[in-house]
Amino acid sequence: MTYRMQDGETIGAGTRRFGRVNWIGTWTLAEREVKRFLNVWSQTILGPLVTAGLFLLIFSIAIGPGRPDVMGVPFMVFLVPGLMTMTVIQNAFANTSSSMAGAKVQGNIVDTLMPPLSPAEILTGYLAGGIARGLIVAVAIALGAWLALGVGFEKPLWALTFAVLGSIMMGALGLMAGIYAQKFDQLAAITNFIVTPLAFLSGTFYSLEAMPPLLRTLSHANPVFYVIDGVRYGMIGVSDSSPLLGLGVLLVSCAVVCLLAWQMLRRGYRLKA
Repeated sequence: MTYRMQDGETIGAGTRRFGRVNWIGTWTLAEREVKRFLNVWSQTILGPLVTAGLFLLIFSIAIGPGRPDVMGVPFMVFLVPGLMTMTVIQNAFANTSSSMAGAKVQGNIVDTLMPPLSPAEILTGYLAGGIARGLIVAVAIALGAWLALGVGFEKPLWALTFAVLGSIMMGALGLMAGIYAQKFDQLAAITNFIVTPLAFLSGTFYSLEAMPPLLRTLSHANPVFYVIDGVRYGMIGVSDSSPLLGLGVLLVSCAVVCLLAWQMLRRGYRLKA
């Protein structure tokens, strides 16, 4: 079977254009993932924004203006980067995990596996959707924080780098969770008992300086901590650890989880009957 492209070129059904990478197929998969969450924007975009706004409102009312500064900045200003980053990584995880698990449960995963896409290209397409969802939520929260609290970006490239790396890491983890889960109950258990604790116990609402030495050491072993700490450094210029250390940890973490996700896709783990 052959297909005629817009420029008149005729190619085979399994032919890859532009060298060894199927750019068209990868782009199509990424576009599908983005359109999938945009079609239900009230759940995927508006819902997290409302939740983040409620967190800020509740903390503002419960703690009040008498709360001491944290690391030399007002508590509400300190809270914004952590809350934004937590929302970003949770949405990146949710996008890839729900897409993969939903395709398996509904029986249409074959639509992703049949096209001439390599495991690396499938991984890239799914990750693109997770990154896009995470960054859209990040921009919306950052805009609201700037309008309400005047919180901007002191080092925007640092903030963007850590947000993207966090989305890649959690997106790959979400893909692995979606592949592993045989039903939505299993996926919900992974989210509730692994992802949520990692996000809440990573310096989202507090500085590690306030923690006992043992818990502080354990927090430094959590890659999610470096995502939050790095975005906080990029937004308000303060951090609990060296941004360069965090960058190194996240690069290694992203490489490891992406490799594991790629292996699961390559072997067809729980994907092929």
